[in-house]
Amino acid sequence: MSTKDFVEKDYYKVLGVPKDATEAEIKKAYRKLAREFHPDANKSDAKAEERFKEISEAHDVLGDTKRRKEYDEARALFGNGGYRPGPGGGGSFNFDLGDLFGGTPGQGGGGGGFGGGLGDVFGGLFNRGGAGTRTHARRGQDIESEVTLSFTEAVDGATVPLRMSSQAPCKACSGTGDKNGTPRVCPTCVGTGQVSRGAGGGFSLTDPCADCKGRGLIAQDPCEVCKGSGRATSARTMQVRIPAGVFDGQRIRLRGKGAPGEQGGPAGDLYVVVHVDAHPVFGRKGDNLTVTVPVTFPEAALGGEVKVPTLGGPPVTLKLPAGTPNGRTMRARGKGATRKDGTRGDLLVTIEVLVPSDLSGKAKESLESYREATAGPDPRAELFQAAKGA
Repeated sequence: MSTKDFVEKDYYKVLGVPKDATEAEIKKAYRKLAREFHPDANKSDAKAEERFKEISEAHDVLGDTKRRKEYDEARALFGNGGYRPGPGGGGSFNFDLGDLFGGTPGQGGGGGGFGGGLGDVFGGLFNRGGAGTRTHARRGQDIESEVTLSFTEAVDGATVPLRMSSQAPCKACSGTGDKNGTPRVCPTCVGTGQVSRGAGGGFSLTDPCADCKGRGLIAQDPCEVCKGSGRATSARTMQVRIPAGVFDGQRIRLRGKGAPGEQGGPAGDLYVVVHVDAHPVFGRKGDNLTVTVPVTFPEAALGGEVKVPTLGGPPVTLKLPAGTPNGRTMRARGKGATRKDGTRGDLLVTIEVLVPSDLSGKAKESLESYREATAGPDPRAELFQAAKGA
């Protein structure tokens, strides 16, 4: 729908309702006509399909309070494509509406005197403004970056510098794309940045305008830096706070830290992919840290106290029960990774019983004595018995 169509078409007549019709009357008339002329009920009837499009277009305008008001104001100024000069003007003066709305303010025939102002009057209906305000606010692009943290930084959190490159408004042309800062409205999309195409059944799809790349503006004298796009690559360094407790491979979203927006639009988001270096001593299991602690055979057999290192803090002492088997896991509470709520997980300590590979004569004699003192039934007898019965 063009602005010219907007001025010339009588949507009240299309729906068959008076100009003072209520919202309920407009809706009732639309539903009745839509059922009558719907393409599904009039297959292979091109006239019915065209009528259905007109009905839908009329309802889109009159069914919206704000758009209906703007439409009524526009029709009060212009009737059937003719300019009404006001009281005492004597009749009406007809001119080409295409020149009025298609030209640049100050250039060519009837468009020279009214182009900018009328663009503002009619612009709200189609989200358009005059030559300086027709473009939509556009959200900045999302940016993705990567950061590598040490194991300790991932557990405790860290502030790291990130150097990023992104598209931002070109400084040379102030984001206009034009060397002189005076781009013209795209004639294809009339400044909306979008074009519609029929999808059949009275429906249409909206795509970004290919001529202006969705900006609504076309540079008359393209900027040498951005080649008329209005965007240029900008590099910046940002201090980013990585929260405590992040995992290797985790993707963090930082709202509003991406590329700057255009025409007053919001900035995009920054996504940071975190890589965590391995630690020579500690591992990670959810919010818990893990560590393997070697103990001697006498410590495991007789029991005792063993000191265990913690990440970034003083060691803790664990009481080892007598007869502790190899591979047993013990827990040091509150010595793990930081959770989102500020509390900490636990440190899971796995016991590894060391078996000496080289014994002195005295040690060997002592173990022989121990073996004789603890001699008893074969500990593997039940294993073989179960194997035979399976």
